[in-house]
Amino acid sequence: MTAVSIGRAVTLQAAREPGAVAVRCGDEVLTRHDLDRWSNRLARSWARAGVGHDDLVTVSLPNGLDLVVACVATWKLGATPQPLSPRLGADERRAVLDLARPALVVDGPVPLCLDEDDALLPDAVASSWKAPTSSGSTGRPKIVRASAPATVDPDAPIAPFVPHDAVQLVAGPLVHAAPFVYAMRGLTAGHELVVMPRFDAAGWLRLVEEHRVTWGLLVPSTMHRVWRLGEAAREGHDLSSLESVLHLGAPCAPWLKEAWIGWLGPDRVVEVYAGTEAQGLTMITGREWLEHRGSVGRPVSGSRFRVVRPDGDDCDPGETGEVLMRRDHETYRYQGAEAVVRDGWHTLGDAGHLDADGYLHLADRLDDLVVTAGTRVRPADVEAVLEEHPDVRSAVVVGRPDDEHGQLVHAVVDTAGADVSTEELHDWARARLEPARRPRGYRVVDQPLRDDAGKVRRSDWA
Repeated sequence: MTAVSIGRAVTLQAAREPGAVAVRCGDEVLTRHDLDRWSNRLARSWARAGVGHDDLVTVSLPNGLDLVVACVATWKLGATPQPLSPRLGADERRAVLDLARPALVVDGPVPLCLDEDDALLPDAVASSWKAPTSSGSTGRPKIVRASAPATVDPDAPIAPFVPHDAVQLVAGPLVHAAPFVYAMRGLTAGHELVVMPRFDAAGWLRLVEEHRVTWGLLVPSTMHRVWRLGEAAREGHDLSSLESVLHLGAPCAPWLKEAWIGWLGPDRVVEVYAGTEAQGLTMITGREWLEHRGSVGRPVSGSRFRVVRPDGDDCDPGETGEVLMRRDHETYRYQGAEAVVRDGWHTLGDAGHLDADGYLHLADRLDDLVVTAGTRVRPADVEAVLEEHPDVRSAVVVGRPDDEHGQLVHAVVDTAGADVSTEELHDWARARLEPARRPRGYRVVDQPLRDDAGKVRRSDWA
């Protein structure tokens, strides 16, 4: 069929199978009929409050039914949901709201029965279907307005890496770009969403088995937490329903990627590289990765990639440079920042190279590299070694200023309360890293260093 408004797509799915589960979170369940009816009621009450076409509605809620209903109600008014983390500090939150100037801020329980009129609303289409913030790992968030309008063909393929029919396990925060996109796009295609309030590794295994989950999104930090449960825990659950797992959001340590491929099989582990702005995407299957170890894949969905030297010339295959990307159509507009675009090519600030077969390999963010005594150290490589330690839950590596060497490699290590000394960490790194890449100092903490979307602000630990 042809594209319809997102609001109409939700109504269409309700008409097709009203009793089917649209979204569940814990013990709470919304059928497709309930989601359609309750979002109509909420939209009417918001319309009376002044929310209109192309307004922004800031949705600052934890994972749950309220967040989904609020976003659907927003689309039904022809407005644009602006997901915002409820965990932001007061100053940062105020700065984002000053920039967004939303017609409404939703940051508490959503009243679902303010209006008894749940009849179909007039059809409306926002000119931008989402406006998340970015980027939590590099500084103050900016608003990224999608260029695409709030329309969708509910019967069309979602993406090469997202199945059309699925029971989708939402393990990341819905206020972040990727979980939001794939959950909401899945909803309009008829997915059953199984939403985790917060990520829990044992809970992830249990929910896959309990609800016969077929597809889900993870990030390397949550993959690591599942892996650390041990073989007995992993093999103690029936994951036969799981057709594939998609991971993105941060570099995945090769040992961890290989472990998941060995566990689930190469056809059930898929990786995508992209930014919130979606100005370029690559994809790689587990089977391809085994032949191109360390790669994040080849371009998909009309994307093109180049790797260039500082003078702008294209690098040779295998030569590291700045990664540039573009698509056949505009995908975003910034509010509160200027896009970095050169002759139509965009950058996320990443370094990498293309191999002879056109597969992209990332080195690191250009700003994250630590240069110590002339040696360029990639933080992700050191973090991967530290995170392979059985008592390390996560690690973040930064450069500390040093008069003699320029920078020294420093590691912040989360041991989740395990008794691990800095001497033990030194010995672990000494056995696995050449001298220039070994951390010269450690800070041991017992708190997660990355959020459930896999993001970290290195400046907080520098």
